[in-house]
Amino acid sequence: MEQQPGETPTPYLSLIVPAYNEGARLGESLRAIADYLHEQPYTWEVLVVDDGSTDDTFAVADTAAARCPRIAVVANPHRGKAYAVRSGVARARGKIVGFTDADLATPIATLDRVIPLFAEGYDVVIGSREGRGAVRRDEPFYRHLMGRVFNALVQLLALPGIQDSQCGFKILRGPVARELFGALLLYREDEPPPAGPAVTAFDVELLYLARRRGYRIAAVPVVWQYVADSKVDSVRDSIRNFRDVVRVRYNALRGRYR
Repeated sequence: MEQQPGETPTPYLSLIVPAYNEGARLGESLRAIADYLHEQPYTWEVLVVDDGSTDDTFAVADTAAARCPRIAVVANPHRGKAYAVRSGVARARGKIVGFTDADLATPIATLDRVIPLFAEGYDVVIGSREGRGAVRRDEPFYRHLMGRVFNALVQLLALPGIQDSQCGFKILRGPVARELFGALLLYREDEPPPAGPAVTAFDVELLYLARRRGYRIAAVPVVWQYVADSKVDSVRDSIRNFRDVVRVRYNALRGRYR
């Protein structure tokens, strides 16, 4: 079942919310997103992509969509966040297309500082939990340390100078988003579906391609709230993310990115 967003034929902003077993908090997050966006001068749509959840995520999103015609729900088989976001981008109609995590660890009001950057000529704007002005709240020390070690690897192999590739808040020009997500090689339909939550480093591939194709990238420091019941598994996801970065580097060396 898929509900189509209504009202404007071409919204300015399409915001994708990938969700896997987020029924407990998704309703509150969608209310916060809609309340914020209703106050903005631009038109918008929200696409909730249910990643094959086994709880009531779809029902919660469907209820929100029934109340707000600018919210649409997409039901996917479970294939992980990368596939969920890519399928959302394929359906997005906005001039600006972005995605944010269902837990709103990065506040939706961060858009106040993101949207003006497109008028300055940027093509990709990413939230960053590092750098002057960034705040990380309640994050365990070991998680922060693991993140910094991973980022050192990312900078060494793929993205020198980008201090945080993994913040789940990214906004792109619509044509740029469609082009880049269409060119991603990781986590496509021919890969086996994951077991359980699948936090991956598809963001590294996305930003590597953006840089390779000459798009201007801006990093906006964010206030980020650690969520205790996050879907991240420190050991499993660290291994998977390390493998992803190596795959991006391998693909680059083999000339598979154009």
